[in-house]
Amino acid sequence: MEKAQSFRNKLQKISGIIQKNKYMSSISNGLAAVMPVLIGGAIFSLIDSLNLQVYQDFLVSTGLKTLTSLPAQVTTNVISIYVVFSIAYVLAESFKKNGFAAGIIAIMSFLIVTPMGKMEDQTMGISVQWLGAPGLFVAMLVAILVARVYVLVLDKEFYIKMPKGVPPTIEKSFAAIVPSIVIILIMLAIRGIFASTAYTSIHQFIFTIVQTPLTALGGSWPAFLICVAATSIFFFLGVHGPLVVYSVMGAIWTPLQIENMTAFQNGMDLPNHIVPSASLMIYAGIGGTGATIGLAFAMLRAKAARYKTLGRLTVVPSLFGINEPLIFGMPMVLNTKLLLPFVGVPLLGAVLSIIATSVGILPPLRGIAPMGTPVVVSGFIDGGWKVALFQVLLIILSYVIYYPFFKKIDNQEYKQETATAENAEVTA
Repeated sequence: MEKAQSFRNKLQKISGIIQKNKYMSSISNGLAAVMPVLIGGAIFSLIDSLNLQVYQDFLVSTGLKTLTSLPAQVTTNVISIYVVFSIAYVLAESFKKNGFAAGIIAIMSFLIVTPMGKMEDQTMGISVQWLGAPGLFVAMLVAILVARVYVLVLDKEFYIKMPKGVPPTIEKSFAAIVPSIVIILIMLAIRGIFASTAYTSIHQFIFTIVQTPLTALGGSWPAFLICVAATSIFFFLGVHGPLVVYSVMGAIWTPLQIENMTAFQNGMDLPNHIVPSASLMIYAGIGGTGATIGLAFAMLRAKAARYKTLGRLTVVPSLFGINEPLIFGMPMVLNTKLLLPFVGVPLLGAVLSIIATSVGILPPLRGIAPMGTPVVVSGFIDGGWKVALFQVLLIILSYVIYYPFFKKIDNQEYKQETATAENAEVTA
């Protein structure tokens, strides 16, 4: 017990150092700032993907499907655009510089290093492939680099100085011209360097080196546990973990899932092997990456207004496995205070499900529940009432483990909110 407390204290100490770091805090606050976009996209994702055939037929027949699917396309599918602006803005502001100008230059820079190509009508276009979650890590790197270069150039006073009497908006715009030119040259150099390699772009380079440690993994239980841990760790580092893991392991996992689906459809006994894609959703990733559904429920009991509101907004999407609003709203990225449960809870759920399945308490998963099926319902579809009941136990377990970690964070936030309110009353 003492060792655990000592480890937790060391982790919190390291976390304090990270929080004081301008770059780390800018990433954390920048990700939190895009929460409205993510929550809006998540809500309409639920509306669009509700798994009722009659409802889906209605959307298609009335033409509403094209409208309900649009919010997700301009929010989560292009989240890197919002992130690169937000982080650059926050970091520049922390150095007392014009954050808006830094954010605009960051968007431009991100688009410079993003591959373009010809569309069917021969016009130039940018694929959304790297504008969404796959480009998130590059977006963070570009935002930090742009903001830092922008601040450095201004600190050295290498900018166009305007005479007195010029409106502040015009003065700030001209001050950003020289930094913009310098940053463009840097981004062109980055694009040119990677274009001359086998990776062709910095996006592909980052994506490939993240994938490499996973390429040797197979479909075994140990491999599955490694993938579960990797999914959370990658998300902690700002890389979309599920996307990376699925892109590498999909070729191995899909045949296993199809084998179980075929056996179920033909009324045969299910093969008693792992169906990682189903297990990740049903067990390890209940409520989304990190099995954060318990954290969402814990937020409903928060004292801090910020977390109580976030809990109300994220608990329903979490029931459908959509927890990006929670991950970026908390945020979980680079949040060492919640790293232990973020990695440990899904691993524990995976281990318990492995044991329960191996001894015959739980049946093998059928692999037929579609993505986005609500918790408990997905368990009933994929394994019957036993799996559904086990999911309820996993939700309780997630809540019990996350709560003490979250409680400390909530108390700190509540003290800050109280102090801010008291200062406001004194000032008034």
